[in-house]
Amino acid sequence: MAQSKILKFGGSSVGTPDRIRHIVELVHNRSVFPQGVVVGVVVSAFQGITDSLIQLAIRAAARDAAAKEILTQIGRRHLDALDTLIPAPQRSAPIAAVKVLLNELEDLVRGVELVGECSARTLDQITSFGERLSASIVSEACRAAGHAAEVLDAREVIVTDERFGNALPDKTLTYPAIRERVAHCKSLPIITGFIGASRSGATTTLGRGGSDLTASIFGAALAVDEIEIWTDVDGMMTADPRKVPKAFPIPEVSFEEAMELCHFGAKVIYPPTMQPAIDAHIPLVIKNTLNPTAQGTRIVEHAQKNPHPITGISSISSVAFLRLQGPGMLGVTGTAARFFGALASARVNVILITQASSEHTICCAIEPIQIEQARAAVADAFKLEIQAGLLEPMYVEEQLSILSVVGDTMRRTPGVSGRVFSSLGSNGVNVVAIAQGSSERNISAVISHSDETKALNAIHDEFFVSRTKTVNVWIVGTGLIGSSLLAQLAQQRNSLRATAGLDLQLRGIANSRTMKLLSRSDAALEFNATFDESAHEYSAQEFVADCVAANAPHSIFVDCTASDEIPMYYSRLLELSVAVVTPNKRGFSGSMEFYDMVRSSAESRRTPLLHETCVGAALPILGTLKDLVASGDSVISIEAVLSGTLSFIFNSMRAGSSFSQAVRKAKELGYTEPDPRDDLSGMDVARKVLILGRDAGLSLELRDIQIESLLPPEALTWSAEQFMERIPSLDSHFAELITRASQANKRLFFAATIDCERGNASIGLQSVDLDHPFCSLSGADNVVAFTTKRYRSNPLVIKGPGAGAEVTAAGVFADIIRAAR
Repeated sequence: MAQSKILKFGGSSVGTPDRIRHIVELVHNRSVFPQGVVVGVVVSAFQGITDSLIQLAIRAAARDAAAKEILTQIGRRHLDALDTLIPAPQRSAPIAAVKVLLNELEDLVRGVELVGECSARTLDQITSFGERLSASIVSEACRAAGHAAEVLDAREVIVTDERFGNALPDKTLTYPAIRERVAHCKSLPIITGFIGASRSGATTTLGRGGSDLTASIFGAALAVDEIEIWTDVDGMMTADPRKVPKAFPIPEVSFEEAMELCHFGAKVIYPPTMQPAIDAHIPLVIKNTLNPTAQGTRIVEHAQKNPHPITGISSISSVAFLRLQGPGMLGVTGTAARFFGALASARVNVILITQASSEHTICCAIEPIQIEQARAAVADAFKLEIQAGLLEPMYVEEQLSILSVVGDTMRRTPGVSGRVFSSLGSNGVNVVAIAQGSSERNISAVISHSDETKALNAIHDEFFVSRTKTVNVWIVGTGLIGSSLLAQLAQQRNSLRATAGLDLQLRGIANSRTMKLLSRSDAALEFNATFDESAHEYSAQEFVADCVAANAPHSIFVDCTASDEIPMYYSRLLELSVAVVTPNKRGFSGSMEFYDMVRSSAESRRTPLLHETCVGAALPILGTLKDLVASGDSVISIEAVLSGTLSFIFNSMRAGSSFSQAVRKAKELGYTEPDPRDDLSGMDVARKVLILGRDAGLSLELRDIQIESLLPPEALTWSAEQFMERIPSLDSHFAELITRASQANKRLFFAATIDCERGNASIGLQSVDLDHPFCSLSGADNVVAFTTKRYRSNPLVIKGPGAGAEVTAAGVFADIIRAAR
């Protein structure tokens, strides 16, 4: 059985002659409407024309010479469309009809110029020409393509009140008139959207987006099977795709869900459109003119069960928040009525309301353009209370947005609110106010406008779990560890997306000379990115500022440097909910005050701060220590070989290499710090011991650690280049140490001891028996032995590779994944 349909095409669908030709073909395409009977086509004004007509009226009222140019442009655009769409032999009559309309518009504009003002009634007359011109041209295009069509001026049938600019149709008069008029149509009616007429015959408009309402009114009057709204998107989306790149179309929603989404910013359909369809039990279908085979979105009374806990997220980007508060409200009846009555009398539209249960405050959100109206109205209504100090002057907060989470499935589903606010909190989004209707279909939050995009993406990732979570990554430091990390990320990126649902996006990369940034949230650098001509000079401050300014959800800052400067930014990043992952020991081996500040920043905002690789490359040393303490164990002492570099050097010397050969080999393999003396002096191990001791609960400074350097004092005065040249002079000294230990059936290790009960730590050469656990070390292995109350007689030992760029990078990679999760 054939289905009857009303089609509506928006401004973007009739924006150009090519688009008009496309919709003419589409309306008569049997593959698009295999079983459909199109009983009417509603059209909007050409894209941008309504705005031009409003500007024309404003300029004319101001007697601005620019009005003439705007009028000329409007006429030229419509006449050019006819020239493109209509063959020359058939063009004269259509051009004459359009010129009649343009002459009528010109006369009206001249009248506005003469009186120097444009009333709401006159503005409705002027803006009506957009749809009248559009319908005329579309109908002519249909006829030129061989399809019978005629213009149906909606002013003939849609009867409204005289609220010019936002008129309300009277369906008792409108519906019979539509049925009678359409019954007399001899061909397909091309209907003017957006406009109607009052009982006295004055032209009215139905509000911006009113063409959708026109289609719904005609559909309800004619009892069609479907009302199709054709626009430039594939339907209602889970979020605004301009702000949430991973948004996707929703196949079906209920009328209630659609109303909530449209009220809070989803501009796909004009909200009043739904009421006539609801009353007549007619589905609305959102389709894409540019992609007609797409499924689109059906809006119905009872939608199919949604597999996700929510249906969609929308937002209003710019709102102002009003707050009236004071002790004079407590227990006083009628305060809310007076407050909202004052706003209503000033014609201030209230978008959202929230009130504290203490009755001490009443809050609401409005459009920023209405702030002064609201301020004056409330000040007048509560003048006596404010003068008496019982109420404070109304507080206004601007630069805010409203974010709304909508879905029928939310009803009676525990935990939805918790997940919403947890995802906001974990991404550093502060909530100014909350509102939730008793229908449980909508949770709304007022947030800072600067956080809007981040909040939308965070919640979208939280609920649409079948999609991957985008993780935004900034990496500074492309030395041995950093370059290895980038290679590992590039290799595993697709696998992570497929198996763990994590889509790592590289947003910035830097070394000590150059940096490359990409600020757009819908794109990313490749993990094998090179510093080409698009890169520019490195600035730590600018690099961090880019990360902060992006304000992106699930952001991770990775510090692969050995810099003292970058750690100075850790607290700021953490306080803005940017996770920090680093193998850089400098930030955690500075002053205890700085260490406490960084840890406090992470803990106060519950932001991941992961630095496992600072102590033992990829070995789970700090994580194990944290678990021991958290589970109530008490650490007595820690013994450790914490330098993979020195392990490798001493193991190489025992195998016959000289000291200088072993050092040079360790440097070639990437085991040493950039300056090998950091390892050989014991300073690198001291930093690791300091971090380990602090994470064990000790308040230590670097000066508190007793350090026995492997190098003579004069070696510390040489430059790094001089040291590598002169290092053979130390070979005999170390050969003698190795020989002496071997003769005593012992082995030498550069080891650390932390006495947690006494609160001290020391580092130096230790000579141990061959059955000591240290003697099982080989290559660049590290080992840590925890003696605790639970592991007193048999220490908990962690052993494995403790140096090397690949191993350390793998540990950093693991921390990135932990932070992302």
